[in-house]
Parts: sequence; C-alpha cells; structure tokens
Amino acid sequence: MLDPTLRPLIDPPLQRLAHRLRWHADAVTLGGFVLGLAAALVLALDHGLIALGLFLLNRLADGLDGALARLNGPTDRGGLLDIVLDFSVYALLAFAFAWRDPASAALPAAFLLAAFMATASSFLAYAIIAAKRGQVTEKRGRKSFYHLGGLTEGTETILFFALCLALPGWFPVLAWIFGAMAWLTAVGRVLSGWRDFA
Repeated sequence: MLDPTLRPLIDPPLQRLAHRLRWHADAVTLGGFVLGLAAALVLALDHGLIALGLFLLNRLADGLDGALARLNGPTDRGGLLDIVLDFSVYALLAFAFAWRDPASAALPAAFLLAAFMATASSFLAYAIIAAKRGQVTEKRGRKSFYHLGGLTEGTETILFFALCLALPGWFPVLAWIFGAMAWLTAVGRVLSGWRDFA
C-alpha cells in the first residue's frame, strides 16, 4: 500500500549508492539473505535488537540489489533470487518467533505463515498470468515481473517485523493483526485477477 508513495523517496539515494559501489546485484542479494538468516538465528536465541539490526541490513541489501540491477541490467536469475529469498527471510523470522517462545508465539506464527503463503501465491500467480498477457507496470519501480499491490506490501512487512523485533513480547498480537491484513491482501489479489483475467 505504501510502496508507490515511498519509492520516489527511496530510489534516488539507493541509485547513488549503487553507482558508487558497482557491486554485482546477485552477490548483494545472496549477502542480504545471509544477513536475514542470521537475523532469524539470533532472534531464536532471544536477541531481538541484534536481530533487528541484521534485518534492517537485510532490507537495505534488498533495496540495493534492485538499484544495482537497474544500473547494470536486470536478469531473470536475479529476479528469481530476489523474490524467493525475500519470502524465505520473512518465513524464517516467523519461524524464529515460534522457536523463541512456542507457548505464546507458535499459533500466531503459524497463522502468519499461512497468510504469507496466500499472499505469495496470489502475488506470483497474478504476475505469471500478467506476463503471459504482456502486461507491465512500474508503479512500484522497474521490476523483473509484474508487481500487483495490496494492503500489505514490502513497506508494511518491514514495519511489521521491525516492530516485532523491537518489541518481541508483542509478536503474538501483531502477528494476528498483520496476518489478517495479509489475508485481506491475498483476497484482494484474487478478486483483481478474477476481474482482470475474465
């Protein structure tokens, strides 16, 4: 929901940084995943603030790899790595919350993971069919494939996890709320597909 509004503010500094570094986008994507994996491991050991720092670095890498790809030329392999590893980090963080406190967090984490499954599948299914029909959009920047919006997009997911990592005791409540919002996003995407692909 917030991605199109924030994109014009975030893209210019990321492009300047990418221009200075000139790193390979895939290497940044993989490095970012290692940071996300480390965030999940540290969280499972109950070090939320360290996990928060690692997660924010993971998200910085995610923005930077896109800027590098736009600078050097995007690839299908890079697009595949980017989306798979992003969703994997989100899932690993939910799992880490459940591991950290199974008594209170396991059920909300399971609900959140189910919601992520619905948002990911609806997002990717729409993108596949949009590509088949030759549809394109740049509302959320230049991407490897069609990005359909929704109530919970990248910005909202980052804010959700940042809040959970800063206040881990609130994870169960926040997971129920965000999971419900993610389910609404998935339903909205299915309804959009029902309308657009009739």
